[in-house]
Amino acid sequence: MELVTLERIQAARELLKGVTRVTPMEHARDLRRLHGGPVHLKCENLQRTGSFKIRGAYTRIHGLTEAERERGVVAASAGNHAQGVALASSLLGAKSTVFMPLRAPLPKLAATRGYGADVHLHGALLEETLRAAIEFGERTGAVFIHPFDHPDVIAGQGTVGLEILEQVPGVKTILVATGGGGLVGGVASAVKALRPDVRVVGVQAEEAAAYPPSLAAGAPVRLSTTSTMADGIAVGEPGPVSFAHVESLVDDVVTVSEQFLSRAVLLCLERRKLVVEPAGAATVAALLQHPGIFEAPVVAVLSGGNVDPVLLLQIIQHGMTAGGRYLHLRLRVPDRPGSLVGVLSCVSELGANVLDVEHSRISGSLDLGEADVVLALETRGPEHCKEVEVALSNAGYTVV
Repeated sequence: MELVTLERIQAARELLKGVTRVTPMEHARDLRRLHGGPVHLKCENLQRTGSFKIRGAYTRIHGLTEAERERGVVAASAGNHAQGVALASSLLGAKSTVFMPLRAPLPKLAATRGYGADVHLHGALLEETLRAAIEFGERTGAVFIHPFDHPDVIAGQGTVGLEILEQVPGVKTILVATGGGGLVGGVASAVKALRPDVRVVGVQAEEAAAYPPSLAAGAPVRLSTTSTMADGIAVGEPGPVSFAHVESLVDDVVTVSEQFLSRAVLLCLERRKLVVEPAGAATVAALLQHPGIFEAPVVAVLSGGNVDPVLLLQIIQHGMTAGGRYLHLRLRVPDRPGSLVGVLSCVSELGANVLDVEHSRISGSLDLGEADVVLALETRGPEHCKEVEVALSNAGYTVV
């Protein structure tokens, strides 16, 4: 299969001038110590529509004939691709129809409609939504705009790679969140043509990692299930076009756990003041989970920032728990006046914040004259958690 050339990516960049932003590059000093050198974040979460997807969508739709654009375009997406197609179509004067899953987050649904798309909610799973979009195209003549598996899409996404080389000329490793492979394939096409010494590494969620088995088999392999908070990269099977680019040009694909995905979202929010969705923060998760394996200077692409506020709250809580910032304790205390006050005073003196308290005198495991106290505490981290446990134990309370 013929791969996307540097010239095609450079042409896409000229096309996208005035349409997309040259997104900023942030220096992540707090991650430097983990990798022995500079770490930079390419902020595609600050791109128009909140992700890199507008680059590929605009390039693809612009490449249609006038007759094809008159028939309209159709896409299927849980959010980011939907918004990219909707905005690109509006800019190019084409009617867009977008199919989204029934449980698509309301902010993504509202944004897609706001960019001018006719939105249909269909299917509990993205595969069902995808089939409905393809059937709509076959029935109406609308051109199906694939989210990753087309040379024009890959060329548009490859413009991210050109910007990285200009913004961080000394880069040694580029980390790219990877679902279907359009972004990492495009970045690798651009980077390897100009700097073959730079390592390009894809990052997938452990529970939705189709590339490791596919690369091992030498052909796209379909996963039986995908289950991850990083819905933007939850792709069950690579396409043939994107797979060819990843197999030929990408140096490695690593995976990250749900724990480190949530910690990465929290770190971006707390330390960088950046709202990044779990898929977009997968590269930061890789930096946290695999310290020292990426040669610096490192550039991690933050591929998107479209996250439902309700989900963001859950992710923050999950990330704080994973990072040792929450502590849940069950204590056995004497059943007499003042015992609970003593426990809370001890916790207060240690600087832990009490989130919830449960006090019970009724349990088959309790001896006469004993009570159970369950505490939910906010702490400063794992060492503080141990400090609290030891102090309560030293104060005479039994930590169950």
